[in-house]
Amino acid sequence: MSDQKNSGSCCSTDGSCHSSAATDTQAGAVTTVYKVSGMTCGHCEGAVSQEISELDGVTAVTAVAKTGEVTVTSAAPLDQEAVRAAVDEAGYELVGAA
Repeated sequence: MSDQKNSGSCCSTDGSCHSSAATDTQAGAVTTVYKVSGMTCGHCEGAVSQEISELDGVTAVTAVAKTGEVTVTSAAPLDQEAVRAAVDEAGYELVGAA
């Protein structure tokens, strides 16, 4: 298990879980920050993250209720109406791109 790439582990050889290898797999990825109103807690963050993460091409979602910001990383730019529909499905309102 000395070859970290083929071990199936998300951790790098230095023991951190955020390696440059993870960044390399997202080369060319698009990161967009959206403003979402109505999020007040961790449950809200999870609901919004879950719905957005189901959109095609989405590779990462981080929602922060305190700021109302949702950071989405995807393989290509997302259709804002699709993001709006996902946020609506979660029970919140997409204000727009931050």
